[in-house]
Amino acid sequence: MTDTPGPDDGPDEESDRPGTMVESETVDDSVEYLHDAEPTDDLGTPGRPLNQRSPFMWGFLGGAGALLALWLGLLVLRIGGVLVLVVVALFLAVGLNPLVEFLMRRGLKRPWAVLVVITGVLLVFAGFLFTIVPVVTEQVTTLSDNLPHLFDQLQRNATIRRFDDKYDVSGKVTDYIQNGGVAEKAFGGALGVGLAILGILANTFVVTVLTLYFLASLPSIKQAAYQLAPSSRRGRVSLLGDQILRNVGGYVSGAFVVAVCAGMSTLVFLFIVGLGKYAVALALVVALLDVIPMIGATIGAFIVCAIAFATDVTTGVICVIFYIAYQQLENYLIYPRVMSHTVSVPGAVTVIAALIGASLLGVIGALLAIPTAASVLMLVREVWLPRQETR
Repeated sequence: MTDTPGPDDGPDEESDRPGTMVESETVDDSVEYLHDAEPTDDLGTPGRPLNQRSPFMWGFLGGAGALLALWLGLLVLRIGGVLVLVVVALFLAVGLNPLVEFLMRRGLKRPWAVLVVITGVLLVFAGFLFTIVPVVTEQVTTLSDNLPHLFDQLQRNATIRRFDDKYDVSGKVTDYIQNGGVAEKAFGGALGVGLAILGILANTFVVTVLTLYFLASLPSIKQAAYQLAPSSRRGRVSLLGDQILRNVGGYVSGAFVVAVCAGMSTLVFLFIVGLGKYAVALALVVALLDVIPMIGATIGAFIVCAIAFATDVTTGVICVIFYIAYQQLENYLIYPRVMSHTVSVPGAVTVIAALIGASLLGVIGALLAIPTAASVLMLVREVWLPRQETR
């Protein structure tokens, strides 16, 4: 008869073996993982997952991120020209939006107001092509044909003659104009000139279409952009965004009004002083250059005065006096009145922004620099400075 161990008997012999409990407590985690994993039929047991904190993993992810950023940067550089056209079209649409809102305040609904503005823009563009372009082309051709004679007249001036005898500037310029060297060297011959003109026309068409599209869908574009902000800050972002758009739109429309005033005053003045055969072309040049901040109006005035001096010294002196007076009128009367409800940018910031914009995107960058600087200053004043006061 076998005795049955009672409650007071000692532990089982298996449990009394030395090292048994120690080995069970110090089993490696990998062994437990292998025991817990479900084996597959023929592919073995899954191993441990990769350690995401290992130096290899950090280096691999960092290198992949750097390559992705480089690839995206190269893509942005390749489509840089398209992005510039999109930005220009968006700024023009924002500039036309105040006119749409003006019509809406007069009782028109937005679709009808947009239709009226779009129709007006298309009519102005078509009228410019069919009326102004032929006149400007004719006057530019006449001016080009007369430039050698104008240079000959400039050579009669004693100061210019001494300078020309030393450097032979007028002779080189005359040869370039007569032989067509300027166009050939600038664009690579007749084919290059034709391709450049086609490129300008294509870019103008693209900007026009994008401007009309952005103008028609501006509210939905704003709403989609505001949805990217967190819901807790969406109201604040909407208010700031609307104010920025109002400032940019006011600046674009105001710059257009100032440029039109400069062009119309130049047109009337040139007809009065006897330069009517160049009046339309030079007025268009002055209007286009007047849009460029700081130096545009001065460059336009210099071109007109140079042609006037080449035609007649008295006419040139009159042109200098006129543009000095008009610059004062524009700087202290027209510009402040037009821009009083748009942007407020200190003079130093205007100069710095225009220089940076011109170095990045040329003339287009100089045009967009001031409203961009005004937007940044508003964000600093409304967001960053109040947050600094609470710290």
